Amino acid sequence: MKNNLFLDAAFSKSTERPPVWMMRQAGRFMPQYWEIKNKYSFLEMCKNPEIAADVTMLPVDLLGIDAAILFCDILVTGEAMGGDLSFTQGVGPKFANPVRTAADIDKLETDVVDRLQYVADAIKVIQQRLDGSIPLIGFAGAPFTVMSYLVEGGSSKDFKLTKLLIHNHPELAHRLLAKIAKVTTDYLNLQIAAGVNALQLFDSWALALSWNDYQEFSHQYNQQIIAGLNRTNVPVISFCKGSSVFAPIMAEAKPDVISVDWNADLLNIKKALPAQIAVQGNLDPHILYADQPVIKKHILQLFERMRGEQGFIFNLGHGIMPDIPFDNVKYAIEVVKEFRY
Repeated sequence: MKNNLFLDAAFSKSTERPPVWMMRQAGRFMPQYWEIKNKYSFLEMCKNPEIAADVTMLPVDLLGIDAAILFCDILVTGEAMGGDLSFTQGVGPKFANPVRTAADIDKLETDVVDRLQYVADAIKVIQQRLDGSIPLIGFAGAPFTVMSYLVEGGSSKDFKLTKLLIHNHPELAHRLLAKIAKVTTDYLNLQIAAGVNALQLFDSWALALSWNDYQEFSHQYNQQIIAGLNRTNVPVISFCKGSSVFAPIMAEAKPDVISVDWNADLLNIKKALPAQIAVQGNLDPHILYADQPVIKKHILQLFERMRGEQGFIFNLGHGIMPDIPFDNVKYAIEVVKEFRY
């Protein structure tokens, strides 16, 4: 690898500066993304390896980040299991056949990794294009988050149906989560075999859970997945909205990196974790709307706070919003790349 900053930081080694990549770095804030998106549906982009590679490479070519992340979606596992998935502009993902009963859960299949071969094919194309320049991050949605979409039938503000399931019918919730965890483990192992250099597990909606419910309905399945990966020198990043609260439990699953939302002081989180666990984050993405001197000030404040710490990857506390100015994202990355400890 010509640029080892990201992998070194992920394994808590010293780096001359923090490596930088950003969640949703290949996406809707880029005019070049829309040039592609206007020709294809979202799922067509995910399922065509050449197009997925084109989108994955946009931030590599235009922003100069230290790690690429595979262009795909966390819900492809739910689709592979039998979910009728679609994406509508302005609405987001929808499952036309939500999972709400024991019969619905029984219908979901688990030996489905062959249906996700298009992701492995995309990884191979991307690695050819990267040619060892920077690492490629693969990813999957964590079981609780994928379950919430399957049960709600799409996005939700209150996760009412999901919470009714886990509270009124916990045995059904566990049966569903176990199925998703099995598929997710197989899927991430497919990505490792195809050649990714790192993995991120996205538990985007874990923040909807209480402490006890997180332990029961999220953490144990994430732990199971991380333990089931066939990996050598492939670090795993664990991310959730709520990591500022759940980081101590997340550490028990033994990820290499915990990605932290912007509600916590990153150094305090780092000091509370085992020494071998790195942290990723945690700039509030809304700061990228601000004037460029403000962006610089906040990034440098974070870097001064983390000075002297091994195992720090710069990222946002969540993904880039679609209407953040492209030039501000590019400027933020330049600020990071000019910094030296």
